[in-house]
Amino acid sequence: MRDVVEIGLGKTAQRGYHLDDIAIVPSRRTRDVDDVSTEWKLDAYPFKIPCVAHPSDATQSPDSVIALGRLGGLGVLNAEGLWTRYEDPTKILEELASLDEEADATKRLQEVYAEPIKPELIGERVRQIREGGVTVAVRVSPQHTLALAPVILDAGVDLLVIQGTLVSAEHVSTTDQPLNLKEFIADLDLPVIVGGCTDYKTALHLMRTGAAGVIVGVGADEWSTTDTVLGIRVPMATAIADAAAARRDYLDETGGRYVHLIADGGIATSGDIAKAIGCGADAVMLGEPLSLAEGAPAGGAWWHSAASHPALPRGGFCIAGEPDGSLEQLLYGPADRPDGQLNLFGGLRRAMAKCGYRDVKEFQKVALVLDRA
Repeated sequence: MRDVVEIGLGKTAQRGYHLDDIAIVPSRRTRDVDDVSTEWKLDAYPFKIPCVAHPSDATQSPDSVIALGRLGGLGVLNAEGLWTRYEDPTKILEELASLDEEADATKRLQEVYAEPIKPELIGERVRQIREGGVTVAVRVSPQHTLALAPVILDAGVDLLVIQGTLVSAEHVSTTDQPLNLKEFIADLDLPVIVGGCTDYKTALHLMRTGAAGVIVGVGADEWSTTDTVLGIRVPMATAIADAAAARRDYLDETGGRYVHLIADGGIATSGDIAKAIGCGADAVMLGEPLSLAEGAPAGGAWWHSAASHPALPRGGFCIAGEPDGSLEQLLYGPADRPDGQLNLFGGLRRAMAKCGYRDVKEFQKVALVLDRA
């Protein structure tokens, strides 16, 4: 039974757990690390590692999407980002990378993102990524899906990502035409990933729209201010486990249709990745960790997409720091320090081997223990 706590007369709250609150418990069997596979497949698209990039301009340009794709992950370009607002945003990204603690970074972000989106640039960026020979994934917010989706689809993407801070299957509006996800997805012939969500019921409803993948979490990390601005804080271990329960029930409901879960939030180390998958995720969405790779578009600076919102920004600006290493070193090592921030998926392989599991799907069954209650 879920632990429910009375926080006052007539008001209760369910207890939730973050990834830091849990730990993995090895089984009686271990396995050679060379016999472990981190491969992941979404619909018809295979990936070497269960890694999806958070669609921030700080980490995702056409070139970095291609680079991540060639290394076995899934890069995601933001259709509402700088690369679709400016012919060449390189100078703007360099300026943002040079901001210091005295600068009003939020105001500057709002200024550069005030430039209108140019539909023709969406097609150009998609063409660049496709020529790179990788899976093409583009993100659009729920608010702009009806307006931008035709342009994105005409450009010829492989995967469409509809992502907001929180996404529901049923959005109610008396002023705008709401996006009906179920009807929208039914008319498409390509896989759609939707999210984020934070609970069982929403995850189940999003699965019933026909989505191929559901993003769990709101991308929260130390730079996110969703908690202080909206009062929303997601305990990721609980959110993933609840969404995994929804997936199990949906699997029974549909007679075998499997929906992939992508964990987005609170993931900075290889141990975090292992625990997220142990809770039931199929893949993780990485943001700030990718900003620390050599050649990242913003030179080591980091911000969420919502950090530039013109009326209610929800995210701080991380001043650029020195790179940790190449993108390949970040993903596959070798690591030259013991903090789990390099060789992220080598660390995942090692955790799977220590617990005796062959692949990601099996590793979702690993035992967990609560050690920071």
